[in-house]
Amino acid sequence: MPAMPPPIADERAGLKEYVAAQQYAFRAIAFGLTDEQARSVPSVSTLSIGGLIKHVTSCQRGWMERVAAAPELTESDRRPMEDQAADYSDEFVMREEETLAEILADFDKQNAETIRLIETSDLGAAVPIPQHVPWFPKDVPAWSVRWVIFHMIEELARHAGQGDIIRETIDGATLYELLAGLEGWPETEWLKPWKPAAAM
Repeated sequence: MPAMPPPIADERAGLKEYVAAQQYAFRAIAFGLTDEQARSVPSVSTLSIGGLIKHVTSCQRGWMERVAAAPELTESDRRPMEDQAADYSDEFVMREEETLAEILADFDKQNAETIRLIETSDLGAAVPIPQHVPWFPKDVPAWSVRWVIFHMIEELARHAGQGDIIRETIDGATLYELLAGLEGWPETEWLKPWKPAAAM
């Protein structure tokens, strides 16, 4: 995938391509990392690349379950907030027994499901707002599927930006050189594709 989304013909294509571009950013951010590097927390934050990818996988899954269930609440959204919070705390941590390959495989599977729902769902359908979640509005009964997809772009982009900083802290690699290495772009005097340190 190139660094920019392609030209778009309509709203649904725009939503799909911009979500896909933000999903792909995580593939670039993780490119060439070992499990240890993906698990590391090299900045002042407690976030890791592996933990971020786990979170955006789970985040997409939760929101897409809402899209698929609309106009009903999902079973997950009927659970007490305490139970949901316990699950949420594990999302940002890449555990010792987890591998980056496994985390990325789960991410890719969810990415495909997200794109499928963007392609097939009624963008105007009502997605009910769980009223017991403290950061959700209490004066609005529902979002639209369209709103949810825009929110997915926001969530993915925000966390990809965090991932950019973490990756640069790990080994100095930045997004465009990672994309160049991942996709085999030709080297120029102003952009050199990223290569592992041992291969330089």
